[in-house]
Amino acid sequence: MNDHQPLAILRPHAEDAYADELVALAKADDRLRPPGWQLSPWSVVTYLLGGVLPDGTVIAPKYVGQRRLMEIAVATLATDRALLLLGIPGTAKTWVSEHLAAAISGDSTLLVQGTAGTAEESLRYGWNYARLLAEGPSEAALVPSPVYRAMRGGRLVRVEELTRMPSEVQDALVTILSEKVLPVPELDTEVAAVQGFNLIATANDRDRGINELSSALRRRFNTVVLPLPATPEEEMAIVARRVGELGSALALPDVPAAADEIRRVVTIFRELREGVTEDGRTSLKQPSGTLSTAEAISVVTNGLALAAHFGDGTLRATDIAGGIVGAVVRDPLHDEVAWREYLEGVVRERDGWGDFYDACRDLA
Repeated sequence: MNDHQPLAILRPHAEDAYADELVALAKADDRLRPPGWQLSPWSVVTYLLGGVLPDGTVIAPKYVGQRRLMEIAVATLATDRALLLLGIPGTAKTWVSEHLAAAISGDSTLLVQGTAGTAEESLRYGWNYARLLAEGPSEAALVPSPVYRAMRGGRLVRVEELTRMPSEVQDALVTILSEKVLPVPELDTEVAAVQGFNLIATANDRDRGINELSSALRRRFNTVVLPLPATPEEEMAIVARRVGELGSALALPDVPAAADEIRRVVTIFRELREGVTEDGRTSLKQPSGTLSTAEAISVVTNGLALAAHFGDGTLRATDIAGGIVGAVVRDPLHDEVAWREYLEGVVRERDGWGDFYDACRDLA
C-alpha cells in the first residue's frame, strides 16, 4: 500500500455514511417538519425502514422490525417527552438511536456514554480548572456537555446505557427533561433548550451493574421496547446485511455462499436462546449469555475473516465453530454443560451438520 494513501474511516457516522439518502429524502419531503427537524417524521421512518422515493432513489433499511415501533419512537421525539429505547443487549438500541439523531438533527455525535463512573458533569457541564482558578467562574471557563450543546443548538442528544449510571447522576436529567432548562448557579444563569432539542436514552435490564430509574425520571420518558427479531428469516436478513456492510468497511475479500452458515448460526442462537429446538420437540438448557443478533453478526464476520485469510475463500463450518462456542460458553460451569448437551443431543443428530459437529469436537 502507498504510505501516503489516506485510509478510510473505519465506521463513519450515520449522517456521513448515508448522506446521499438523507439529501434525497429532504429533497422529496413535502410533509410537515417539526421545528428544528431536518426531515418530517414520515421521512424519518422511511429512512429507518427503507423504501423507494418518487425519483427512484432506494433507501436502504436500517432497522428490520415492526413499523409501528419506529412510528411511536419518532412521534415521541416530536413531543416534549424523551425517548427510552429498552431491550436486551443486541437488539439494535444504539443503532436505532444513532440513525434517529442523524435523520432528525443531521448530527449523531452528541453522545454521553453511561458507565458506573459517569459523573454528573457529563450530563450538565464541567470546568476548565486552569481558567477557573485564574479567572473565576465564567462562560469561557465552562466546558459544555453534549446535553448542554444539544439544548443550545436545538438538536438530539443520545445517552447510552442510562441505567449503568449511578442513580444520583441519572437524576440530573429530571430538571432538564421536565423544565427544559439547565441551571448554571455558578454564573447565576441557565441554559434554555430551543426547539428541536430532545433526548434519546438506551437501557437494558439483563446486564450486571443496573441502576433502576427513579419514578420521577421514568415519567419523563416514553419507553419503546425493541424486541429480538420475530422470525429466523428476519434475523438472517439482518445478519446478512450487517455482515456485508462490516465486510466492506473492513476491506475483507468477498466470501461467496455465506447464506448456509448464516442460517446455521442464527438457528443455533435462536434455539439456545428460546430453550427449545425449532421443531419444538426437544427442550434445551439455556446458556447464561444473551446470544443476540449482534453476537451472531460478530461470529459470522469473524468467520469471514478466517475464510478469506486462512481458508479457501468459502465460509465453512470450521470458520464459525470457534466463534459460536465462544459466544455460547461464557460461564465455564453452566454453559459448558448446556453446550455439550446441545452438541451431542441436537447437532450430532441433525442431517447435514456433520461438518459442524466435527469442527466443534476438534476444538474441544
